[in-house]
Parts: sequence; C-alpha cells; structure tokens
Amino acid sequence: MHFISLRDLSVDFPIYQGSSRSLKKQLFAASKQGNLARDALDRINVRALNNITLDIKDGDRLGLMGTNGSGKTTLLKVLAKIYSPTRGRIAVSGRISALLDSTVGFNPEATGRENIILRGMYMDVHPRQMRSYIDEIADFTELGPYLDMPVRTYSSGMMVRLGFAVSTCIPPEILLMDEWLAAGDASFLDKAQKRMQEFVGGSNIVVLASHSLPLLQQWCNRAILLDRGHMTATGAVDDVVGAYESSLERAKTA
Repeated sequence: MHFISLRDLSVDFPIYQGSSRSLKKQLFAASKQGNLARDALDRINVRALNNITLDIKDGDRLGLMGTNGSGKTTLLKVLAKIYSPTRGRIAVSGRISALLDSTVGFNPEATGRENIILRGMYMDVHPRQMRSYIDEIADFTELGPYLDMPVRTYSSGMMVRLGFAVSTCIPPEILLMDEWLAAGDASFLDKAQKRMQEFVGGSNIVVLASHSLPLLQQWCNRAILLDRGHMTATGAVDDVVGAYESSLERAKTA
C-alpha cells in the first residue's frame, strides 16, 4: 500500500538579513498576512506552509493550485525530503521520483554516461541497475557520441534531454512534479510527451503542481488550493478550480 500522510505540518524559513529597506517592506507585508513568526532563537521566520493535514492514497492524482508564493513548490520539496518540516509529521510509503529539476545531480566535468550513474545514485538506484538502462537512455536521447563527452559541452536542450531520459527511465511508485516537464527542442517534444504520459499513468500516486488549470483537470482526480502556506480548499478538481477562480476574482476587486 502506497500513501503519503501529513499531520499539522509547517515549514518555516529563518531570515538572517533584514536590514535593507525593500526587505523590510516585504517583511511588513508578510506580517500583515500572518506569515511571520519568531523562533526560540528570536529569529524572524517566514512560514511557507502552515498546519497542513493531508492524506494521499493509492490511485490519487493530486493537483496543487495556488498563485506564486502559495507554497506549492515547498510542499513538493517536503514530500521529496529536500526540506524538513519545522513541526508536524510526515509519513510516506513508496519509492519517490521527484521531477522538480531534471538535471539535479549532474557533474559538468563527467561524461553523459557517467552522469547517468551519478543521477541514479541521487535517485537511490544502485549503479549496477542504472547501467542496465544506459542503452535505452542513449536510444531515447539520440545523443550518440555526445554521451561520451563531458556534459559541460552540451547545449541546454541536450542537457534537458539527458536529464529527462534518466529521470523517467524507472517507473515510480510516487511521482512528484513541479509543472509539466518540458523536454527541450520541438523535434524531441512529441516523444517526450508520450513518455511522460506513460510515466504518469504507471505511477501509484501523482502529485502535480501547475498554473495550468486545464492540465490539472485532465490529469488529476483531486486537488488542494494553497494560499500563503494555508490549505484553503480540498476536494474534486473541478470544485477546487472553482474555488481558485473565485479567489482570483476577489483579489482583483479587493
């Protein structure tokens, strides 16, 4: 059984430098929204997530909605174990694949083949297992002899190709995505989109953050709405889309 369980989870980020005028204005605005707190060391903290309680189960495709700064990416990074919660509890059952940055774990001085192994280690995959995927990755990326060259010689499109292919070579049990992953140049995009659809379809749980409401409606069966770190709505995707659009309209007229 695969699941993610969050109980009263909060994430605070301490602010170490607060002397500039522009930052003081931002802090003042945040304090009016209730996003600031002081910790035991009397540091000012921005609360990126506030008392999130959530259960995600097998078969769920959860969409994360909210404006920039609402906490979507922070929540994904907590689920990916990149950030630790300041308070509250998180429990996860299942192997996680996080498509937050497809080139994380690459060494620019290492070759493409060597970086496949390095990226696999970042994904908690043994080098022996990653070596079994090299031929398939080489075929999918169409990088040919470039795989034996340092990735610092790659164009940005080639880097994305390699990162995407490595990130999607092993079907995940729990898939975390920050926006729908684009994969470089147009000639590669159709193949990448088909692979992404298979990747999402084969996952037990998907958590997808996106500003594209049609995309979330297409791929998700549940959604939550985040606003300045608070979960303000949860339920069926169409219902949460309606709540989100209403909140945007209220913000325009406020």
